[in-house]
Amino acid sequence: MNADTVTLIDRPYSEIVDDILTAMVGGVVNEPIFFDVKEDLYPLSKPASAVHSVKGTVTVTVNGQPTPVHQVFQNGVDYLFSVGDNGIEWQRGGQHPDDETSFYVGYFLPNSLSPLSDINIGSVTRTISEAIGREIATVYQEINQAYLSGFVDTASGQALDLVVSILGVVRLTKEYASGLVTFFRDPAVGDGNITIPEGTLLSTADGKATFLASEQRTLQRGQVRIDVPVRASVASKGAVGVVPSGAITTLAQAITGISRVTNFDATILGANDESDDDLRARAKAVLQGLGKATLAALAQVVFEERANLDEVWDPNSPPENRSDPGSVVLLVDTKPERFVNLQSAVQETRAAGVLASLVARYVFFKPRLAVTIAKGLTADGKVKVVNQIIDALQQYVDGLAAGDPAKGQELLAAVANNVKEVGDPKNVTVADAITWRSDLARPGAEPLVDELLNTITSAPAGDANALRAALLATLTNASPIAPTENRIPDRSLVQGTSGQRATDAEIEAGQFQVVAVVNGENWSIALDVELADIVLTEH
Repeated sequence: MNADTVTLIDRPYSEIVDDILTAMVGGVVNEPIFFDVKEDLYPLSKPASAVHSVKGTVTVTVNGQPTPVHQVFQNGVDYLFSVGDNGIEWQRGGQHPDDETSFYVGYFLPNSLSPLSDINIGSVTRTISEAIGREIATVYQEINQAYLSGFVDTASGQALDLVVSILGVVRLTKEYASGLVTFFRDPAVGDGNITIPEGTLLSTADGKATFLASEQRTLQRGQVRIDVPVRASVASKGAVGVVPSGAITTLAQAITGISRVTNFDATILGANDESDDDLRARAKAVLQGLGKATLAALAQVVFEERANLDEVWDPNSPPENRSDPGSVVLLVDTKPERFVNLQSAVQETRAAGVLASLVARYVFFKPRLAVTIAKGLTADGKVKVVNQIIDALQQYVDGLAAGDPAKGQELLAAVANNVKEVGDPKNVTVADAITWRSDLARPGAEPLVDELLNTITSAPAGDANALRAALLATLTNASPIAPTENRIPDRSLVQGTSGQRATDAEIEAGQFQVVAVVNGENWSIALDVELADIVLTEH
């Protein structure tokens, strides 16, 4: 459901009646106008004698998530009807529609030909409109409810039971035993956070009773144990799920950082029926767990995201491609603009407790720009200009093929040509150009340095031949290390007109390029720029 759909479906009775009355007296109902935060005045398509209503979409935070909601704006507070301009003038400091969405205006015409004019309370016109409006409002709500009943996030009650039944999930009632299971940290892993996902499967030592974690819990840094609520699975309904203390000791799949589990108290019957929220969360956990825990599943999601899987490091690979237990590293070939979605898909597909790292041959490029624009833009307008500058830079970088350099002059031209407030490349100055490259070194740089340092300090003093032999043996026998998601700073990738490392003067003038050929291989340039990297000044 998008913003426009919300505006059409989520309509209260009073608004529907007002719209019907406006139409019956010959007015205009819900004229759509596109909102741009950089503009304040929006002319109407026909001459108006008065504005009846202005409605639109405003994004608010609901349960930590941005959610579009229907909003009726207030005349004199959020907007004014400018008679001379025959338009809506948005007021600074008032509430505005979301940028680049449509708002809807209802207004009266000065020379209406409608024979109906009495819309006062008790009139025949208003009584008929209210009767019709009530039926329309009821239909709107029924349509909206039918729509929401088809999704796991919005369905409730019996409708939710039907939705999750597609996954073979049924609501757990009082007949499913519940209790607490304690998860203990493995001292060898360290003090990082460890997440126990909802839906984690546990069982008794003999496997006769199985349980599911009913809530996600996180073992925080410094904690050695955490209690996780569990509930008997469908296979352990009834008395089977009632087990004594110390019986639940087995994790169906190991979680990195967890050494053991146990229940200090017996499980019991009689808990409340599973709530809609708990049922939704468990259904999602089941869906996320389908087909996971295999390299084939990860390879499939990489393929579905239109990427190529070049190499894999996992604990069962040969020594040259072996990763630490509980971890897997995927080296992929994909365009930078698709990498974030691919990374998200891999994290959603990986098995619980497995650390999945995704790396690609990228040169990360952060340009810091000083841009001069004309005076007069509002604060929101300036933010939008900065976003448009970033979009222009991203569009230019997205057009580069693997191995193509990002050229400073072309970057400046892309900004000037796509952002009208900039207009001229001379209004853009590159304050700095920072580059990194993906960590694909094998063996890794820091472990190799440590090994070389140990070799040098242990070699006989003054014996150059012995030192040479020891260093050669260290380099030959160095253990391969899987790539990581770390970035390695590399300013040599920013080159000036001579092909050498660019000077500050060359960077400021845009006379540089970011090269994307590393060790003879064609890499891709990935833009890494934030709002704070663009500084606007007015003249």
